[in-house]
Amino acid sequence: MKNHIKLLDHNAIREILLKHDKRVIFEKTNVVPDESQLREELEQCLDVDEIKRKSVLGLDIYQYSSYGEFEQMLIPFLFKTMLSTTIDLCLDNHPFIFQSYTREKIENSYISTGDGGFLIFDTPLHSLLFASNYAIVLRIYNAFHFFPRLRKIIGGISTRYAITYDKVYRFEDNHYGRAIINNARILSRDSLNRCLIDEHVHRWFTVNIDGIENLQVLTIDDVAHIHEFSNYNMLPLATSSDKIFGRESSRREGIINSDILKIGKIKAKETDINIYNLHLQVCLSLVNNDDDSQKKVVTVSLGNLNTTGI
Repeated sequence: MKNHIKLLDHNAIREILLKHDKRVIFEKTNVVPDESQLREELEQCLDVDEIKRKSVLGLDIYQYSSYGEFEQMLIPFLFKTMLSTTIDLCLDNHPFIFQSYTREKIENSYISTGDGGFLIFDTPLHSLLFASNYAIVLRIYNAFHFFPRLRKIIGGISTRYAITYDKVYRFEDNHYGRAIINNARILSRDSLNRCLIDEHVHRWFTVNIDGIENLQVLTIDDVAHIHEFSNYNMLPLATSSDKIFGRESSRREGIINSDILKIGKIKAKETDINIYNLHLQVCLSLVNNDDDSQKKVVTVSLGNLNTTGI
């Protein structure tokens, strides 16, 4: 499925400006110019209607500034290591869903904020699965199973999550768009370490799987019938398994519980966007890649059930 992020061409925009505008103008009488021709060509160049929607996952280490200076210097390394491990888990655990991704592609879409960052995916399901696998890595770190001595030095880590679904575009080496802006707004408004989603994400799951509550009974065959996955290569369905969505619905592993509740609104320009609090319980079987004899079943919560508004 081709769903590339639109790239804005700096030189093309500059050529249009030089054709219809002047970089600097000093006249004795100031006149407000007619911008209609410039606007028309810029609209054709940017082609806003062709900008695709993407899902943005925001991760933020809660109260990073409250750590000591020594610990603050180590946390970026820890966070990068945890992200790297999460990428490996996603590619291994979900070969069908993440078949169009590579480590390089995910890393290149990552926007760092120092104490967290944003990741850009094609669908909200990709974002949700990445967040779930990250929550597993976070738990095994906090439980002294992942670099336990470093865990003793830094202390425990808490993360808040936000998932949005809206337009994203690129200009040179950076990403921009409403999905990123709204995601940052949601994260900044949350102080309860929740997993918050916007109404566009909520609608995507409602349209495609009849609601987020059905995540707990979803099979990999159900996922394959989602419109965005219809052009995917179906071979991984026959040759490999998904660690969260099995071939038959099960409440014993994968997503074993899902709860969703509307908690408030945020203002995006002149539009109110409804925000929902998502809580998942995810159970995964883990194997130590450094020692295949070491295995562990871990159940974690993504988000929490605190319903205080935003």
